[in-house]
Amino acid sequence: MTGAEQDRHEDRAVDQDREAERVTQRAGESNALHRLFREQEQSPWIDFIDRELLESGKLEQMVADGIRGLTSNPTIFAKAVATGQYDELIRREIGEGNDAGQIYQRIAVTDVGGAADVLRRVYDASNGTDGFASIEVEPDLASDTDATLARARELWARLDRPNIFIKIPATEAGIPAVEGAIGAGINVNVTLMFSVEVYERVARAYIAGLRALHARGADLSRVASVASFFVSRVDTKVDKQLDDLGTPEALGARGRAAIANAKLAYESYQRIFGGDEFADLRAAGAQVQRCLWASTSTKNPEFRDVLYVEELIGPETVDTMPLETITAFLDHGDVRRTLDRDVSDAHQAIREIEAQGISMQQVTDELIAEGVASFAKSFDELIE
Repeated sequence: MTGAEQDRHEDRAVDQDREAERVTQRAGESNALHRLFREQEQSPWIDFIDRELLESGKLEQMVADGIRGLTSNPTIFAKAVATGQYDELIRREIGEGNDAGQIYQRIAVTDVGGAADVLRRVYDASNGTDGFASIEVEPDLASDTDATLARARELWARLDRPNIFIKIPATEAGIPAVEGAIGAGINVNVTLMFSVEVYERVARAYIAGLRALHARGADLSRVASVASFFVSRVDTKVDKQLDDLGTPEALGARGRAAIANAKLAYESYQRIFGGDEFADLRAAGAQVQRCLWASTSTKNPEFRDVLYVEELIGPETVDTMPLETITAFLDHGDVRRTLDRDVSDAHQAIREIEAQGISMQQVTDELIAEGVASFAKSFDELIE
């Protein structure tokens, strides 16, 4: 790493520290995060982790201020490691003969385990329905069902805490691994979902896994899962195509795809988990698989900075947000139920976008491939 690159990484670390300070400064007993959960039954989580967040006590303060869970991924860890805060640990690990992959796993397991310990009080107070920290299976396993499941088992055993989520991508190989992991009693955060069709397959994989677990007489109430549906990236890709078309109709559809897409996924959630398909499992004590809204920071500066948070507020859901989005929502977020409002408009928005010749199926297929590739690149850079 060059000196200039190191300076940039250190500047980013300072920025993250300042953002964490602003989160705690703007929070209070009746802040927007507390109100999200208390009034709307939506759990606000933080999409960020590094060692300083844990050792400084800032995560504990954020939990007191209303944060109820944490997500991580290889990109987040790559940025954390690049700040230099792990340099001494890395040198020590190298001296002990550990390779880059082993060192990454030591860092990730230690940090996510530490976050889970901080969040344990939320888990206990919620009777095991909230207060989770997530760690991701390596992205280079995304096309291998057996290897993904084996790695999920290994991480689950190594972390050995009830409030851990193992993140598995919603790829063709990943979805069967989700079913297998749930069937083994492992909590799963199914990640990188962009399409309603894939969401429904994931929900049914969760249900199938629960049925296998139930057949063995296990306590279903202790198994949890979230379905992480990515939001802003959908608008980024669709809006680029609409801009290229340039017609008044196309330009008028900008900024509508992502929210509409998520609302349709939630409509499927209500149908699947509120109907006969899940009724017997619910009666047996099973938890619903909550929708988790990911990638909720606004990428387009023309949009309101809390757009994707405000428009996707509804019960039995999670919103995981980066620090800057949490700060913005605490400052000027509007807490009101929006997720299942104007659903007919959401259907219409998708129809209008597809009428412009844009295939939402193609968009979402490309997004999951790009998401896996992006996380794989971050992981590769991290262990080089």
